[in-house]
Amino acid sequence: MFDCVMPTRNGRNAMLFTSNGVINIDNKKWEKDFSPIDSGIECEVSNYYSKAYLRHLIKSKELLGLQIASIHNLAFYIDIVTRAREHIFAGDFTSWKNEMMERWQQRL
Repeated sequence: MFDCVMPTRNGRNAMLFTSNGVINIDNKKWEKDFSPIDSGIECEVSNYYSKAYLRHLIKSKELLGLQIASIHNLAFYIDIVTRAREHIFAGDFTSWKNEMMERWQQRL
């Protein structure tokens, strides 16, 4: 998962990692979803742009869509590492990891 090109390559191919699971933003179900890309992480890009707008950009082959998707995925990675560090210090990393792995493996 921590391959150096994975977040940006997957973002450019319409795959978004979110706090609730993996999204293929190309799917039609996101066409009218005006909720933020991922309000579960602290990232202005992820909280400002909607899934519908990002889908529109990517379907229209706008470079901005690829940039937003890449920035979001990088922010997601940073959020994972930050939260993992907090749970390591708190002593409950294993239980947090098990809970998160179930959630992150979902395809939305």
